[in-house]
Amino acid sequence: MKISLNTAIKAALEAGEAIMKVYNSNIAVEYKEDKSPLTKADKNANTIINSYLKQTEFPIISEENKQTDFTIRQTWETCWIVDPVDGTKEFIKRNGEFTVNIALVKEGKPLLGVIYVPVSKTLYFANVEEKQAYKSELNSHKTEISKVFEVAQVLNKANSENNKVRVVGSRSHMNSETQEYIEILKQTGRDVEIVSKGSSLKFCIIAEGKADVYPRFAPTMEWDTAAGQAICNSVGIDVISQETKEPLLYNKKNLLNPRFIVS
Repeated sequence: MKISLNTAIKAALEAGEAIMKVYNSNIAVEYKEDKSPLTKADKNANTIINSYLKQTEFPIISEENKQTDFTIRQTWETCWIVDPVDGTKEFIKRNGEFTVNIALVKEGKPLLGVIYVPVSKTLYFANVEEKQAYKSELNSHKTEISKVFEVAQVLNKANSENNKVRVVGSRSHMNSETQEYIEILKQTGRDVEIVSKGSSLKFCIIAEGKADVYPRFAPTMEWDTAAGQAICNSVGIDVISQETKEPLLYNKKNLLNPRFIVS
């Protein structure tokens, strides 16, 4: 597992460097069939990540790869799930709140997760089996693996304090159902604070104790959540489907996630 984690970290860091080259230039935007934006950063990062992960024994599901038919995918016990640039809208806005997401899942459950924030050079990573999640503040995208681990700080979820609940909301996707959820919390007498974040950073701030709950009632895909779920699971935080009342599963026939709550 450590070899796989190291590979994912190296891929994320190199992808982050490539992303920043585009971020610091003129950003040309294309639109995919589903009207979602696509930039050169998504493509370049995907190429780099694939070059690393294809050296492993596990197949890859990536937002920017042509998706393999489920008749083949259903035979995959273990696979990578990748979003080369999660938060492309945040990338285009240049607000810094976009990430590289890489997860390894086995039989639908996350084994490890890596989330890299290229603008701040902040790396989150976790090994679910060891119940350990970390955050490393780096000085360079070219940081050696040994240094990544040397500066890593252990993540600890928040202890619920008194009557306050910090709810994570999306920068770009706050909808009426989420607003209703927040109103219900307020009606129970809780002191509700909204914490806005883009991309998979929403998982990270819960894992590091800076927020308490993340309700997601807008559409997400598996590559948006797999790495974040790994990091949250590693510190004892659940990511629960509102359809099944069980943890989100991966490499499903339909790669669209159900609505979920992280808490």
